[in-house]
Amino acid sequence: MKKIATLLFVSILGGVLTLGSYKLFLEEEALQHQPQNITTSSNFLPVSNSGNIYGTNADFTEAAENTVHAVVHVKNVAVFKGPRNIWEYYQYGSGGGRALQGAGSGVIITPDGYIVTNNHVIKGASEIEVTLNNNETYKADVIGADAKSDIALIKIDAQDLDYIPFGDSDNVQLGEWVLAVGNPFNLKSTVTAGIISAKARDLNSRDNSPQSFIQTDAAINPGNSGGALVNIKGELIGINTAITSPSGSYIGYAFAVPSNNARKIVEDIMEYGDVQQGILGIRGGNLTPDIINEFELKETQGVLVSSVTPGSGAEKAGLKSMDIIRKLDNIRITKFSDLTGYINSKRPGDNVVVQYVRDGKTREVNVELTKLDTYPVRVLGLEVANASAEELKAYKAPNGVRINRTLVEDLESADLVGGIISEINNQKVNSIRDVQNIIENRNDAKPIVVTYYNQNGEEKRMVWR
Repeated sequence: MKKIATLLFVSILGGVLTLGSYKLFLEEEALQHQPQNITTSSNFLPVSNSGNIYGTNADFTEAAENTVHAVVHVKNVAVFKGPRNIWEYYQYGSGGGRALQGAGSGVIITPDGYIVTNNHVIKGASEIEVTLNNNETYKADVIGADAKSDIALIKIDAQDLDYIPFGDSDNVQLGEWVLAVGNPFNLKSTVTAGIISAKARDLNSRDNSPQSFIQTDAAINPGNSGGALVNIKGELIGINTAITSPSGSYIGYAFAVPSNNARKIVEDIMEYGDVQQGILGIRGGNLTPDIINEFELKETQGVLVSSVTPGSGAEKAGLKSMDIIRKLDNIRITKFSDLTGYINSKRPGDNVVVQYVRDGKTREVNVELTKLDTYPVRVLGLEVANASAEELKAYKAPNGVRINRTLVEDLESADLVGGIISEINNQKVNSIRDVQNIIENRNDAKPIVVTYYNQNGEEKRMVWR
């Protein structure tokens, strides 16, 4: 009996040892041959198998809750006495009335009622009505506006309002999640999600007036104009402004004014009453394959300087024609809209570190931005700016104002932009105020004769009828 029990014990012990050895050695060896995150194969192309690339799912609920109460509905109302046409007579009678001219959105940026919206939303309004997310309605006053950037600042008389803090639009990244908050089609408190599709997008076909928008695929429709583009932290990174669509509604592309530019414009309006625009003092353009081949350039991205404004900060710092600007304050510059977008967030007197390439060598220089004072001469389709003594000397002009840019696409600009207007209708001009006085007091029935000096110093005349 003892011998049977001993044999049984030895058999059990042997089985345990065999099983343990299998678990210890064979399974460990099998684990060592399990596939890892990086897959290797006989292919020469790199392959990744990193599993769940998102980690924790992106959550927009907090950002939406923190911003939806700070986005308002803005109504542009026209008030008139007596009917302006037969349709208004039938609608309002002979006593006049109030007509809704348009509607959009706005973003509360301070608890005491300052609101950012688009200039085109409030343009031409007799009254502006603002409706909060809780259905309270206020009359709003226009504090100031900048038509060029399409940004306006309005104010309602209220306290302790929800507001959205400004974020840094220079830090946004391609592919970053964003929310568009607004009132499309008069539907209040609508939130849509998307990503940053592009930065510094220029929608203007004229090189002399580049724009710089954030592009997103978050759905933006009529009524979203002036609303908020926010990151998932609930920070304001853009003011929704435009869409590109043949139908007028969203098809996948939408554009917002970067928050750094909008904040600078708002602060200028609050502090100075108008926009203080600083300029680098160059004219230039994007590097294209044709330009790269023509001038045998080694650089493929950046802004090629075509000319430097006499007396500007760029000239004083030593920038020259054919320099290629690559960075501004460590912000990478790949195209002209990158440059203008960053400069438009600065003020006259600010210093900017410019990194550029000249003769294949990378250099850096500090440039102090100068102030741009301009006046749009709509009847001529031109914008003029005060000219410095250095500019007048460079163009051999005895007096005058500089042609800063053209305002219409079909006007030939190559010979005009950068030139000096010395006379309008045989009256000498020394400043943009002189131009304004002549244009406002002219006889509308007569043509306008402009004497100007082109960039070669040649005196010419042009007649506008």
